[in-house]
Amino acid sequence: MGTYGDDGNALILRQRLRWRGYSAEIERITLDDVVPESCDIYALGGGEDSAQVLATQHLQKFRGLQAAVAKGTPVLAICAGMQIFGEWFAIADGSRVPGLGLLDVTTSPQKSRSIGEVASTPQLAGLSAPLLGFENHMGATVLGPDASPLGSVTAGIGNGTAGGSAPAADRSEGVVQGSIVSTYMHGPALSRNPELADLLLSRALGVDALEPVEVPAQERLRSERRAAARN
Repeated sequence: MGTYGDDGNALILRQRLRWRGYSAEIERITLDDVVPESCDIYALGGGEDSAQVLATQHLQKFRGLQAAVAKGTPVLAICAGMQIFGEWFAIADGSRVPGLGLLDVTTSPQKSRSIGEVASTPQLAGLSAPLLGFENHMGATVLGPDASPLGSVTAGIGNGTAGGSAPAADRSEGVVQGSIVSTYMHGPALSRNPELADLLLSRALGVDALEPVEVPAQERLRSERRAAARN
């Protein structure tokens, strides 16, 4: 799965490693492939209901991802990728599909689609810069006690559970649990959030921090998208 540019997250991770002198390659997994447990980092994107169900079935059959998570391998899951990691998710016809049980969340349809710029204040240790992305989802994801939000929404909808009258403290975006970082941010998310990309990479490399990489175009993009989220 990889709608709305989500495939770009893997490209960004690879390039940020190469800029620092590391050798890095992308291994693309399709429905024709066994899911390996030997990757250093995993990135899943979004997709429509049919792709979401097929991906879930494939990951339940070939359990390399679950084995990697059990070892603490970092994972980035976007939108539908986040939903299939939960206990269950509901699709358009109302039926519930059992998820992988890697996140303490459930996802049900909202009354209307959340679409547009989304911004949040990070709640994950190691992040300080506002998180920015583009959301486009019908699902509303509810966090259980073992899951924590990635961010607190300052613009947009986020996980879709706040509603118009809910307090700001309830406006969660994304889910963090163990080695999994998940979010509704498309864009691709890591092109807008280099700090998050480097946090995932530092975890994969087993280091406290990476040397900074200056990308002026990326900072211009962030400034532009922050302005768009406020409008």
